[in-house]
Amino acid sequence: MTTHPVTLFTGQWADLTLDEVAGHAASWGYDGLEIACSAEHLDVWRADEDPSYLDGRRAVLEKHGLKTWALSNHLTGQAVCDDPIDFRHKALLRSKVWGDGEAEGVRQRAAEELKLTAKAARKLGVDVITGFTGSSIWQYVAMFPPVGQDVIDAGYEDFADRWNPILDVFDGEGVRYAHEVHPSEIAYDHWTCQRALEAVDHRSAFGFNWDPSHMMWQGIDTVDFIVDFADRIYHVDCKDTRMRDGSGRAGILGSHLAWGDPRRGWDFVSTGHGDVPWEDAFRTLRRVGYAGPISVEWEDAGMDRLVGAEEAQRFVRGLLWDLPTASFDAAFSHNAD
Repeated sequence: MTTHPVTLFTGQWADLTLDEVAGHAASWGYDGLEIACSAEHLDVWRADEDPSYLDGRRAVLEKHGLKTWALSNHLTGQAVCDDPIDFRHKALLRSKVWGDGEAEGVRQRAAEELKLTAKAARKLGVDVITGFTGSSIWQYVAMFPPVGQDVIDAGYEDFADRWNPILDVFDGEGVRYAHEVHPSEIAYDHWTCQRALEAVDHRSAFGFNWDPSHMMWQGIDTVDFIVDFADRIYHVDCKDTRMRDGSGRAGILGSHLAWGDPRRGWDFVSTGHGDVPWEDAFRTLRRVGYAGPISVEWEDAGMDRLVGAEEAQRFVRGLLWDLPTASFDAAFSHNAD
């Protein structure tokens, strides 16, 4: 047996109500949900205004025999630091956050929603919130036309200035933020993760959501990341990536091709169908002492989600065996090369 609950991330199911998603998840054998603060699933503004609202959310979970160990606010987190703020964000954000669309106002209201998310999490008995941070300097990632180092430094200062007040509220509520390492964020690979931690003075409220999917196509060693940031892995999302044959035509940036287009050179697939080294990763997570939930972020353009989500749950369950300590050496064998 394992103590890790297996949950389903609701972000890809925002077209359904929380009750509908919970019903599916329970029938597929999930223990709970990683609830996204979007659509009908969870409105933290309403939670702040109406004391009875969260009771209703709990009742939905209890009806289906589910629990929650983490909330997600990826979409609103994106707007905290992003520059520019534009039509893309309007499609992601609640109207209360978008307001009149004036950029700095959007950022400030997004920050306020993150603070309210921490308060809602505490009321729900949840310790971790997953999400994005946004970035004022991602637009310069190709570095042409070139910018000076002072521009990059200012980007990390902006991140710290905007997120430290949010993290103060997280500290006050006893909640941690698990940033998802992802292109377009302030921390998207090993070195930018180090830089982000330095920017917030390594405060304990800020860590990482280990989701290997976007690391894979960037060429990041997903297992070494767990080792290097062992004390900062606050949550685990399981989403797989298939790397397609090296035809010499596709690069990691994707060439503005449509999501799911095989010409991109990579795509998301049902967990267990791609190239993520899941067994090594789970052995390593166990060795570094990760004891939290394992959440399935189901995303596969080539499979009906009502089939693939159940399949992903079964695959993850198969990895969650109890391992004797001696077995953990195998997880680090690749580091000796």
